[in-house]
Amino acid sequence: MREVEDNKMSRLFNDLFIFEMANSHQGDVEHGKDIIHEMGKIARKYNINAAVKLQYRNLDNFIHPDYVNRTDVPHVPRFMSTRLTYDQFTELVDAIKEEGMIAISTPFDEGSVDWCMEQGIDIIKIASCSSLDWPLLEKAAATGKPLIISTGGKTLSDIDKLYNFFSHRKCDFAFLHCIAEYPAPADHLQLDFIDRMNKRYRDVTIGYSGHEDPDDNTVAMLAVAKGAKILERHVALPTEKYSINAYSMTPAQADKWVEAVIKARTICATKKENDKYVSQAEIDSLNSLMRGVYLKHDVKAGDTIGIDDVFFAMPCQEKQMNSGEFNDGIEVSRNYAANEALFETRHITSTKLARSVIHDAKGMLYEAGIVLGDDIEIELSHHYGMKNFRQTGAIIVSVINREYCKKILIVLPGQKHPMHMHKIKEETFQLLYGDLEIVLDGEEKELKAGDVQTVLRGQKHAFTSRNGAIFEEISTTHIRNDSYYDDPKISKLDPMDRKTILRKW
Repeated sequence: MREVEDNKMSRLFNDLFIFEMANSHQGDVEHGKDIIHEMGKIARKYNINAAVKLQYRNLDNFIHPDYVNRTDVPHVPRFMSTRLTYDQFTELVDAIKEEGMIAISTPFDEGSVDWCMEQGIDIIKIASCSSLDWPLLEKAAATGKPLIISTGGKTLSDIDKLYNFFSHRKCDFAFLHCIAEYPAPADHLQLDFIDRMNKRYRDVTIGYSGHEDPDDNTVAMLAVAKGAKILERHVALPTEKYSINAYSMTPAQADKWVEAVIKARTICATKKENDKYVSQAEIDSLNSLMRGVYLKHDVKAGDTIGIDDVFFAMPCQEKQMNSGEFNDGIEVSRNYAANEALFETRHITSTKLARSVIHDAKGMLYEAGIVLGDDIEIELSHHYGMKNFRQTGAIIVSVINREYCKKILIVLPGQKHPMHMHKIKEETFQLLYGDLEIVLDGEEKELKAGDVQTVLRGQKHAFTSRNGAIFEEISTTHIRNDSYYDDPKISKLDPMDRKTILRKW
């Protein structure tokens, strides 16, 4: 999978709003500056990451000379009537940057790519009509600029080709879901496809370029909910001289659009990265509805109680055991009278600990889209006991162990697997999901999804993950007792004392 550097260029895509100058701002530089100024006001009002996008066409080459003066060919009259010079475009780029916004341009020919470079354009945008124009794409990819590619009218197979094209060239790029109809009817928008793109191209920022009714901001809000990180709309400024088309926004409409997108982002955002935030208010609200554990009859200190000795009812008092915490076989620490609330420390068994980590591991597999069959063996490798498993250990799924061996290893967030080596087995890891740091003969190495690392016989190695990892291990036959740990406490344990083997999970 393509590596995306966490650098300044990549961050340009973060929660980006793109204001596209409609109809090439009528070929009027001063009118274009007025539009830029209005968008600058909106950007400052909401303190957003905003860009204004221009369109570059070197008309001397873009239109065949025999068609320059034709009025019966679509778009040619409009392109010719709104023509701007290189110097005039430079004025507009300067105006965008003076307003504190990002300058983007869509070049439609190779000469226009040169203009982008010479004028210091921050991001190059590839229009939907040009997204399979391979000579133009080669030129844009060679610039080293961050790229945004619109995918209007492109099939999934087309987008796969684009992904591979730009990934192989190590470009920093984003995709925009787009329906290239102007205006685009609501029943053609297919916002569910944003979900598909986010899952299929996990390392690429996905956005949405809209051409729907400028007053319908629910579409942009839904696009955010679907995971769009970049939002683009055409903007224009109606005057006595210039009218506005059916898919472009006035400054007032653009203001409301930005406000709606920010609201959607607030509604959709999680407080903790990659996790669900649970507030204390939410906990208190639910706790007030929980059932507590109460005794059906008198019991004495030291008695062991089960489900037939208790009943569940609300309210559940502070520190009282609730119905979800109760399990058979609790030994009470004091005398209780009938109907009295049970206040005992919850005992978490090794079985419950094992079940909880298995649930987490299966959830990671679900999220990664990795399906394991039923004919597998699951090993919980707990080097310092099950109670410390979330800190030290790994879940090892044995898929096959013949002359060759395949395993899937699952490392929970923050979990470490201690330093060890094998004398008989040679193994190769390939990271399938998440992040993994491996220490090999004292040298630390960060693996990203798709990376491969071979561990030779006798090489000491350990690994850990910040956010969780799933990786495949291919090796020679696995031999029991072929793991030699640096920590003597682990080495002294019988292998079965530091492993729990499951046949089904």
